[in-house]
Amino acid sequence: MPGLRLPLHRLPYRSSPLNSSPFLRPAGKTPTRLSSTAAESSFSGRASVPPPSTLRRAALAAGRAFLFTAIGFAMASATALPSVGDILSPPSDAETLRLFEPANADAREKEDFINSHPLVAALRANPDFTESRPHMKIPPAWRAHNLTGGTLLGPGRVTVAPFCFTEKDGKSFVQISHVGTDLCGHVGVVHGGFLATMLDEGLARCCFPVLPHNIGMTAKLEINYKAPAKADQYLVLRAKTTRVEGRKAWVEGHIETLPTTEGEKPTVLVTASALFISPKQASVMAKVYPVS
Repeated sequence: MPGLRLPLHRLPYRSSPLNSSPFLRPAGKTPTRLSSTAAESSFSGRASVPPPSTLRRAALAAGRAFLFTAIGFAMASATALPSVGDILSPPSDAETLRLFEPANADAREKEDFINSHPLVAALRANPDFTESRPHMKIPPAWRAHNLTGGTLLGPGRVTVAPFCFTEKDGKSFVQISHVGTDLCGHVGVVHGGFLATMLDEGLARCCFPVLPHNIGMTAKLEINYKAPAKADQYLVLRAKTTRVEGRKAWVEGHIETLPTTEGEKPTVLVTASALFISPKQASVMAKVYPVS
């Protein structure tokens, strides 16, 4: 049409050359306004990238989770693998006698004193008793998390791994140890709770041989304190099994001082009686954790 002017520079939309002319738009189509920003104009030459789909994001998240889980499992396995062999083939009673290494010169002195004591010599000469250091049967990777075999064992506490003597058929049990100065309640006096722990474990070890799979759990423990237990001294725990009925065993015992000079008499510090029951899952526990 002659004389008709079209303000192309004012078109309210951006378009490709194909439809840049209003005459080429299909009839009835209304132009759509597209907003434009400075950022858009500066990257107008770059193709737009659609956001990742929900399925793709889920796949990426699952992949990361699997990767970190695999790394964590590998790190944990590096620590656990040595324990597997220790569980499947724990050291024998005789082997445990060679596994403990005193932490320092003071511990070595305490170790040598117990080794040379007349009570130890008499127990070793008795064929009815078997000597062991049962805490050394705990796998090293687990020992740090064990109360009596790790947390309480060391200089200032239970100075050396206790020497244990078990009479055949679980008739009796003797344990000799040294307690340091870091297990006190009152100043210079060993905490009564620690003595209770000693009795709980010692009386249990006495009856293990007569219980199914050599495992028992404490059902009842009664304690009577007779005299203060001074810190930094040698202690002897004695126990005897008094009755056995199926999965149940009753044990009595006490803790006394170890004479350090000729003619000295032991002093009974605390007495106890206990009932132990072998759990129904003892067969599984015995395969996982050596306790005797």
